Amino acid sequence: MKCPFCGFEDSKVIDSRSTEDNMAIRRRRECLQCNKRYTTYEKVEDIPILVIKKDSSREFFDKSKIISGLIKACQKRPISRKQIEDIASEVEKSLSNEMLTEVKSDMIGGVIMEKLKEIDEVAYVRFASVYRQFKDINTFMKEISNLLTNKKSK
Repeated sequence: MKCPFCGFEDSKVIDSRSTEDNMAIRRRRECLQCNKRYTTYEKVEDIPILVIKKDSSREFFDKSKIISGLIKACQKRPISRKQIEDIASEVEKSLSNEMLTEVKSDMIGGVIMEKLKEIDEVAYVRFASVYRQFKDINTFMKEISNLLTNKKSK
């Protein structure tokens, strides 16, 4: 590992630990030339996931887009930033676990909607209205009616 201070290409590892989420290894290193210490992180290389949009175009999966959409849907609702980030992380993790290299945006939206439905019904309807492109009030009413029907049957 090249030293960030002097550029020397050899160092020794002083300490190695897993990060809190066990997704990486944090290493404290010491340069064998200048003796300065620095930290490196080692993690498994992510396989990029392509999202197939409704118009059949493809773009790389972007967790920040999920977070952005969730923030809008959850605005002025009792949902913490951590809950929003947890939903986005769960979606990302489920895609990685399935070893998918391509996924339709419909699938991602569906997973997000199911998670929101469990947390906050208003945020769920807000997200659904954008995701499913509700055209009028009747579409809203139908979704709310379905939500209430499913709630009663549980």
